[in-house]
Amino acid sequence: MDEMFGKQEKQGRFSPVFIVGALVGVIAIGGLIYLLSQRPSIEDQTAQILAGALREGTPEFAELNKDILIETDENTVESPTGLGTISMFIRGNILNRSKKTIKALEVNVKVIDLKRNVLKERNVLVVPVQRPELGPGERMQANLTLDGFPPKSERAQINWKVTAIKAE
Repeated sequence: MDEMFGKQEKQGRFSPVFIVGALVGVIAIGGLIYLLSQRPSIEDQTAQILAGALREGTPEFAELNKDILIETDENTVESPTGLGTISMFIRGNILNRSKKTIKALEVNVKVIDLKRNVLKERNVLVVPVQRPELGPGERMQANLTLDGFPPKSERAQINWKVTAIKAE
């Protein structure tokens, strides 16, 4: 019984196992941050995908662009956010009527009010991000979100425009 209530040895605050574990954790987190910082930015990745793509002003672009049809889907949704603004989830249907497979397609989406003023606009890379490629005669659905509309803004129209095409 004396052994139970006897004097116990006082243990140190930090054990060596705890210190080694903390060091390994700090090194692992530092390594992860280093690896993530070495990845190219989204803008750099987009520029790399669109390298060599046809842009507006060239005859090849005009020829391909006339065979790409984009229409706004009727299922576009507007919803209020917790910040008191409006968020729009926009869907568009894209049809490739050309005889070429599209490897990269960038579109510009604008939300316009009744006075033809642009409220918000955004460039979106739909192929290969939302679908790997768009073959001849194929359809796809493009989705994007635009946030920050004032509640009283008159969101009258959505315009789609092809800004870059890369085809086989």
